[in-house]
Amino acid sequence: MNALRRVWDHFEEGFIAFLLATMTLVTFTYVILNNLYTLFYNLADRWESTSDFFLNIGDFILDMAQSMTWSTALTKALFAWLIFFGLAYGVRTAGHIGVDALVKLASKPVQRIIGIIACLACLGYAGLISVASYDWVKTLFIAGIGAEDLGHFGVMQWHITAIVPFGFALVFIRFAEIFVRILRNQQTGLGLADEAADALKINEHEEHK
Repeated sequence: MNALRRVWDHFEEGFIAFLLATMTLVTFTYVILNNLYTLFYNLADRWESTSDFFLNIGDFILDMAQSMTWSTALTKALFAWLIFFGLAYGVRTAGHIGVDALVKLASKPVQRIIGIIACLACLGYAGLISVASYDWVKTLFIAGIGAEDLGHFGVMQWHITAIVPFGFALVFIRFAEIFVRILRNQQTGLGLADEAADALKINEHEEHK
């Protein structure tokens, strides 16, 4: 079980890195193509003897840039997948910001009770959104509507939106793990990020330099 969990954790990190890298590569390529063809047009104006050569290259790059109308839609889709897939990763790595200044003033037993209530609320929310979004994706699947600027590649709207129920199902699992740890007295709260503590650590680090 632990080996399977480690495999999933590594896959989670690798998939997030893949989404970020793909978004960056697509956007970078589109921006370069949209600015590169002007260089060859300028070279054609400067060297008239080889103007046809540079014009042909410029036209080729311009055609490539104009054919990448799908790049914006793909970047949006990848960003959506990054957000909803990253929700569970944020829960696992304590990446979400916690608002618990008053909670920390309470005793440990009270913090544990508050943590249980908060965890149950998160489980209810994640479960509700997961079920509701599944019905939404199912409707899109039946409708068979193509995604904007990606439909001619065979990408349907439900392919993109399927990440919503899947992502919230992962969030549910992560909060279920936290709930079990709270019941076992392995932690008291949700284990969210503490901006104030992080800021103090950074200041201490800067002072010691």
